[in-house]
Amino acid sequence: MEQNIMLGKNIFWVGKVDDRDVPFHRLTLTKGTTYNSYLLMTEKPTVIDTVDMSFGREFVQNLNNKIELNRIKYIVINHTEPDHSGALGSLAAKAKNAVIVCTEPAVNELKEMYRLHNREFLVVSDGDTLDIGGKILKFIQTPYLHTEETMITYCEDNKILFPCDIFSTHVANYEYFNDLAQVDIKEDFITYYKLIMHPHRRYVQEMIEKIKDLDIKMIAPSHGFIIRDEVQSFIDIYDNMSKNTELDKKALILYSTMTGNTKKIAGIFKEKFEEQNITSNIIDVNKDAMDNIMNAINEADAIFFGSSTKYGDMIGNMEEVLKNLKTLNLENKLGAAFGSYGWSGEAIEVIQDYLNKTNLRSLNTSDIIKSTGMTDIELPLRIRFSSKEDNLKSIDRIVTYTSDLLFSAI
Repeated sequence: MEQNIMLGKNIFWVGKVDDRDVPFHRLTLTKGTTYNSYLLMTEKPTVIDTVDMSFGREFVQNLNNKIELNRIKYIVINHTEPDHSGALGSLAAKAKNAVIVCTEPAVNELKEMYRLHNREFLVVSDGDTLDIGGKILKFIQTPYLHTEETMITYCEDNKILFPCDIFSTHVANYEYFNDLAQVDIKEDFITYYKLIMHPHRRYVQEMIEKIKDLDIKMIAPSHGFIIRDEVQSFIDIYDNMSKNTELDKKALILYSTMTGNTKKIAGIFKEKFEEQNITSNIIDVNKDAMDNIMNAINEADAIFFGSSTKYGDMIGNMEEVLKNLKTLNLENKLGAAFGSYGWSGEAIEVIQDYLNKTNLRSLNTSDIIKSTGMTDIELPLRIRFSSKEDNLKSIDRIVTYTSDLLFSAI
């Protein structure tokens, strides 16, 4: 670890360059990457993010050469993923006086991951500030970029944004700053955006809105190059690439209900899709002709199939609709299963089985976790009895994720 990479007065890069072929999210980073951590040597010394857990001991030893670890007052964790928080356990064991700064959803994750149940945490919310003795840090929540607990940190005095994964590049380099790079980094910057951030593009727009009034002179992300030249142009790339370029997507919600609960869920899906500017149609499969239903499926970009459960099975005409899917070409369409139940809810799983046998892209939690790392989207969606507040949040997340997929061509 280099000891004198300075971003500004009393602000140092204290990370790790990993120039191996790095396994990452079922990919191999052939250009390697860096794990960028930052030390702010103020009256209340502060570390912003750490490094991958593979380098925890090395990180702590090198940091100890820069500062007596018991002097560290704050450790800011913008994002709990182990390539950023991985050295927290090792650092906290030595920096015994440090308070851990993070968002509320991050607290339990960090406690469990690094056995920090007895440590002091400072929970921050959108717009909160922290005086670290000579510098003011401002915290901005950026949920789902790319997980729920994520935030970014802005140093008001030096006008430096510490956005963790956001605005990163996966390139092992010893130039550190983009204006010192031997090549134009924008191709790697865009590749990173497409792989990591674009599935969460709606939240990218929310982040852009939150930072638009900040005076940002430098972006210090957690991977790759620190951006201090043409800063706004890199922000503009995220802004432009995350905007919807089409507004003609259609969603179809098909349902078969027994007591009315599944119908209510279908109605909520319709409302949420319309909030996302996606035309939506809702059909009770027991009250419309099969030809009309098949035509509606042909015209839709996303089709949600819902049924109540009775004696372990679907009800009404839903199974007949699903059997007829084999007559259609569903390529490039999205599909998902949902429903209400009172006992065990087998119907929702049976719908999922049918969808898995078609050539549409059947959305399910397993694939979402593997492709995005998000663990909070439940598909197929099984709701016991009627929808509650927690279910409304689940539906909103499902619709937002689906909408992002519909507008994801770049």
